[in-house]
This record gives sequence, structure tokens and C-alpha cells, in this order.
Amino acid sequence: MIVAEDGLRRVEVSLGAKSYEILIGSGLLQDAGPRIAERLPGARCAILTDETVASLHLETLTASLEQSGIAFEIKRLPAGEKTKSAEYLLEAVDFVLGTRMERGDAVIALGGGVIGDLSGFVAGIVRRGMRFIQIPTTLLAQVDSSVGGKTGINSRHGKNLIGVFHQPELVLSDTAVLDTLSDREFRAGYAEVAKYGLIDRPDFFFWLEKNWRSIFEGGPERGEAIAISCRCKADVVGRDEQEEGDRALLNLGHTFGHALEGATGYDSSRLVHGEGVAIGVALAHYFSVRLNRCSVNDAERAEAHLRTVGLPTRLAEVPGGLPPAEVLLDYIAQDKKVSRGALTFILTEGIGRSFIAKDVPASEVLGFLRECLAA
Repeated sequence: MIVAEDGLRRVEVSLGAKSYEILIGSGLLQDAGPRIAERLPGARCAILTDETVASLHLETLTASLEQSGIAFEIKRLPAGEKTKSAEYLLEAVDFVLGTRMERGDAVIALGGGVIGDLSGFVAGIVRRGMRFIQIPTTLLAQVDSSVGGKTGINSRHGKNLIGVFHQPELVLSDTAVLDTLSDREFRAGYAEVAKYGLIDRPDFFFWLEKNWRSIFEGGPERGEAIAISCRCKADVVGRDEQEEGDRALLNLGHTFGHALEGATGYDSSRLVHGEGVAIGVALAHYFSVRLNRCSVNDAERAEAHLRTVGLPTRLAEVPGGLPPAEVLLDYIAQDKKVSRGALTFILTEGIGRSFIAKDVPASEVLGFLRECLAA
């Protein structure tokens, strides 16, 4: 349920003893201290952030923690996808251990999806599990990576292949911090918002087609879109925490998208995650057309909306070019959505009608990629 109160929206992630609340609204960063103190009285905090976010938002957070009497230590990491690596994981783990914090203390992730994923992994493995608080500062993190407890780092074999499920105690999504994002980063996050409508909420997708400008401009629709997106993900996570069933639907566009990120060496100057997802969502729809599961009209409608907001939807739009289809297929085969060697994709029968397709022939995928690369 989404409850609006005092300008805040609340979304509950129902996981029994591991349940937690997502708070969404403007000004939450200034109010982080008392909210953390209320949930974790007496806890010390290890803040992990990146250099870019630290310059914008760290002072606001630390002032709030100080006012609430919360002791903390800070670790700044480089910004960018390449920070989701074994090197920086070990560096962050060493930092937290060096603070001598205990299991009842908390790791705070202040940043986007990279920092959130890395910090959650750190919290999950240090002392076999510390408390964890997400303070996402990008649209993508607020609607996707901060919700659901997936944590991890990348490998040379593929994206997010090393990690654990570790749920946060609390998620604080301050919509005001999104005003500091570049247009590119905001658009990239919006790809995940549109994805929720395309999975199984066609009415939400149609609403987005009409209201996307207000979301981008910071109108009241922005908070509503974030809350609905979180509710969409929370509902699925509550049913399938560890992706053994229909949680896989949340990966619409991600199998193609992760392959593109791997093929570009996780170089954010060429491709950021949300852009990979946007291209992947478009590819998933057209691949569904190829398999006679989706109409061309629906595929074109999904792509048109992504293009309207300024997102890439074609392989040719990836700067610097891409390797041959065979190499992309190798990345897909390494993706964590593959089970016992069988290719699994999230495909669709139309707007808001996605489904899990198992045992997809590799020959079909290869032929499709060759056609897309040649287009």
C-alpha cells in the first residue's frame, strides 16, 4: 500500500522478520538522523559514498546524524560502474572492519546503484551480516536497485555475478536530490520506471506516456511514479525474494542490457545501466515479435516512448561500436539469468504482458543479434 502523509509516501516491503519501509519524499536527507536513530538506537554507522555524491549531499547527511548523536565514519569511493569490483569491495570491507563496528551497527549507502549494490554486499558479508540502510541518490536507485536486497559486484565474466541477498533496514528516497542529476542520468533511471509498466501494469505505462514531462520537471507526478515503481517491485519481492520464480520478470530488458554493459567494459562514458536497459527493453519486444509472441505495433509503441524521453533503443546507438553477435551471445550465456546452460529471457505478448521464456534457442538469439547489428 502507498500511503501519502505529510508529503511522504510509504511503501512496505513485506518479508516477515526482514520487512522494511521505503520512505519517499522531498527533504528526507535532512531528516535521516532521527529516522535512523529511531530504528537503530545506539548504532554506529559506516557511510559508503562516491566522490561525486559526497560533494553534493554528504554534508547534509552527516549534519543530520550529528544532531541525532549518531557516530559515523566515512569512506569515499570513485564514481562509476567500475567501482563495483573485487578491488573496491575489499577496500570497503577493510574500511568497515577498521572502524571496529559490530554486527548491530549499520552500513549506510549514500549514492546510486553502484554504491548501493557494493555497500549492501559489504554489509552482507562483514561479520556475517551487518545492518544496512539505503539512501539512494539517483532515480534508477530509488526505483530499482535500493529495493529488494540484491547486492553484488561485477566480474570480467559479466555483471552482478558475485553477491548476496541482504535486505536493508530502511530506504530513504529523497526526491529533491534528483534535481542534481544530469539529464542523462535521470533519463537512464526513467528506463526502469517505464519497465514496470511494460512488465505487467499497462495502465501505469499509459499514464507515463501522458505524464513523463512532469516527472522529468519535478512535478507531483515524480513522487507518484517513484512510489508506484517501488510498489511494483515490492509486490514481486514479497512473493519471491531470491528470484526463484516470477521475480525474474523484473529483469525485462536486462539480459540484453547486461551483455551490452559487459561488451563496453562497464565504461559509463559509453553506456550507463539505464541506457543498456532501454536498449534491452526495445530488443526484448522486437525479439518477441520475431518469435511471433508480440505485435509489431506494441513493440513500436514501447520503443517510441523510450525514444520520446531521449533514451537509446538501438545497438547502433552505443558509442564506439559493439563486438560481433557471437561475442554478445557469450555475454548473454554468462548472465545470471541463465539456468543450467539454457537461455532464459523475459519476453512479452504486448504492453504490460511480459512472461518468462525458458529454453530459448541460442540460434534464434544469434540470428536476431546479427540482424540488429546490421541494421
